[in-house]
Amino acid sequence: MTVNQDMSILSLVLNASLVVQLIMLILLLISMASWTTIFRKWYSIKDAQEQTDSFERDFWAGGDLNTLYQRAINNRGEDGGALERIFEAGMREFLRGKQQKGLTDPTLLIDGARRAMRAAYQRETDALESNLALLASAGSVSQYIGLFGTVWGIMHAFRGLASVQQATLASVAPGIAEALVATAIGLFAAIPAVVAYNRYAHDIDRVCIRWESFVEEFLNILQRQG
Repeated sequence: MTVNQDMSILSLVLNASLVVQLIMLILLLISMASWTTIFRKWYSIKDAQEQTDSFERDFWAGGDLNTLYQRAINNRGEDGGALERIFEAGMREFLRGKQQKGLTDPTLLIDGARRAMRAAYQRETDALESNLALLASAGSVSQYIGLFGTVWGIMHAFRGLASVQQATLASVAPGIAEALVATAIGLFAAIPAVVAYNRYAHDIDRVCIRWESFVEEFLNILQRQG
């Protein structure tokens, strides 16, 4: 086998020790899981932003609240958007309170709508943040897993020198190189996960702030009607 073949990435992976190969396989699975989460989370955040924009345009266009509420009820089987579901929860509780006999205190009506929208807001936030912890874990753990593979590979390479009478750079270089591949794979799995987690956490915070602002503004409208 030539030197170029020995030092190729594929050859280094195939000739690595069993422990290092297992670590590389674990890192590959982590990378695949993180990239799957990255693409799925990108689509879900993009849909949440577009649906929030669409509902806010319809809401602030000055339409009738009952018409929007009926449309939200009709969209239950479909994905009408998180903000529409938050609006539906608050409006449903407000109308239910107005229909109850003896419940005439506007403060109680608004408190009921606030609790309903807060519960719906929390459910939507949890759904939007789902699997985000996987990216955080992949970004923080992958590099250390790769480092462990590197340390193990270097130990394996130096143990192999014990049976060699004259140690040279050519004899130890392949073992060290294959060990460093584990670190490279760990960084390949960690860096995209960290970047995506920071970006998505920022985007989710912005969307949630818009939902919170809508809840407060909608409560002011209900208070005037109540």
